[in-house]
Amino acid sequence: MTGTTLTATGPAAPAERPAHRDGNVLRWLGAYTASMIGDSVYYMALAWAAARTGSASQTGIVLAVGSIPRALLMLGGGVLADRFGPRRVVIGSDIARCVVVLGLAGALLFTSPALWMLIAVALVFGVVDALFLPAVGALPPRISTAGQLTRIQGLRGLSSRAANVLGAPLGGFAVALGGPVLAFAAAGVLFAVSLPLLLAVRIRPLPESDATERSGTAWQELTDGLRHIRRHPLLGPLLLVIAVSELGFVGPLNLGLILLARQRDWGATGMGWIAAAFGIGAGAAALLLAVRGRVPRGGLVMCVTVLTGAVGVGALAYAPSVALAAAVAALVGLFMGLGGALCSALVQTATEPAYLGRVTSVSTLFTHAVAPLSYPVTGAAVAAWGTGPVFVASAALCAAGAVIGLSFTRLRHAELPG
Repeated sequence: MTGTTLTATGPAAPAERPAHRDGNVLRWLGAYTASMIGDSVYYMALAWAAARTGSASQTGIVLAVGSIPRALLMLGGGVLADRFGPRRVVIGSDIARCVVVLGLAGALLFTSPALWMLIAVALVFGVVDALFLPAVGALPPRISTAGQLTRIQGLRGLSSRAANVLGAPLGGFAVALGGPVLAFAAAGVLFAVSLPLLLAVRIRPLPESDATERSGTAWQELTDGLRHIRRHPLLGPLLLVIAVSELGFVGPLNLGLILLARQRDWGATGMGWIAAAFGIGAGAAALLLAVRGRVPRGGLVMCVTVLTGAVGVGALAYAPSVALAAAVAALVGLFMGLGGALCSALVQTATEPAYLGRVTSVSTLFTHAVAPLSYPVTGAAVAAWGTGPVFVASAALCAAGAVIGLSFTRLRHAELPG
């Protein structure tokens, strides 16, 4: 027989198209990148406008106020993503951000920024983020096959790193050239650029059994999603790993490094080199996953990489020089980047499609709302005991998350689709 290769179960399935060659994935990636760069430019413009308008404490209030609706509404955003589809929610969120930011830029052409105006915009952005973040996290399984999810997480990591590298300088250049007006306008244009790309993204339909599974009220759907996590043999342990390890990780890396650089008299330049090294390590992890596409024994590798990264977090506080601290930070970025991307891929492959928005909202709540609460605790602890003990304690907490994962047999043996 010619022309068709047969197996014991019928014709051979066609090979999957790699994510980096899939036009549908690339359209989503382009939209995501434009939106993330727009976010960075927006926050730069908001911080600059707040600093020029009010005191240091008032600037802190403007920057922090958006986290309140983000924390309160994140789980509701997951319900909306499952009910209306993540693509619709992401498109609606980008439209809202575009309109609000361009409206603010237009208003600032005729008046100086006022604190109430900036606070109002920050609150709106917090609400929109509560809708956007769960929906954008639930999109990858709906735009490609399960076997490409690890590669998509790598591409998403590269996009996030690119947004961090490009967004802040672009925002600073816009502020220097035309003040907050031009910076807010640039952010609005970037949000607008993402819209046609999102509209062109094709979404795979849910299986009929999942598409018809709706509980009724939003509250019932939320409790149904939480029940799904609690009963699932893999999702509960995965989200527990995320919650515990993030609490031990974000404080030292986001605030602790600043305090460490100040204590060692490394200055802003030294801090910049360490942060850049961490970004390079995380970018290398994302590139590795994007190219490789699959990591065997994903659950075990995820736990081991997080555990290794936790050791690096503890070692950072005892690095005697900027060069050595940067080398350690690069390794932390590499291992933590691998662990985080593998964890996200495992969550998405383990979750039934109808629950993706709600499950993503829970994981995002831990990473974007609960974990940042460790900042004031980290600052107070460093003031009381110094950087060394605090970094070690944080590393122990981060390692505890990995050990919790290793204690679950199903998680240790979890595999990603090939």
